[in-house]
Amino acid sequence: MPVKIRLSRHGRKAKPFYHIVVADSRSPRDGRYIELLGTYNPHTKPATVELNFERALTWLQNGAQPTDTARSILSTEGVLLKNHLLKGITKGALTAETADSKFEAWKQERSSKVNNYLVKLKDDAKAVGKKRLEAEAMVNQKRVDEMARKKAEAEAKLVQEINEAATENQD
Repeated sequence: MPVKIRLSRHGRKAKPFYHIVVADSRSPRDGRYIELLGTYNPHTKPATVELNFERALTWLQNGAQPTDTARSILSTEGVLLKNHLLKGITKGALTAETADSKFEAWKQERSSKVNNYLVKLKDDAKAVGKKRLEAEAMVNQKRVDEMARKKAEAEAKLVQEINEAATENQD
């Protein structure tokens, strides 16, 4: 029985939400599955992935083949790296300590990248907010200037009418 790690689509129209599942490759996309490994929400920034790391690793070691998208998700979560390091340990190319140290170094590097990305998103949001505020201030200033100009024109017209009325009264 060929087993795949793949995504099962849920959610509403134009707003998908996925379950990461282990399923027989012959079963329908959203049909029966063997085990639910986690969830994937592509609509958050960054995309939210909740994954049972140990179960996903176990299925990979037992020969389950991930689809392209599932492979990408497992790679970003570190499951494929951990599987690769464990294969290196069984072949004798690595020791358990070096494999653990490599995996921990990778996790720290990834967490720093994610943190930098989140900081960048916050900074971008602040910059956009500041730009909107400046644009709104400019529009408000133009309104105030236009109102002051109209008021000055009205006062000048009123003064002119008063002067005309005064000259007519003298004649």
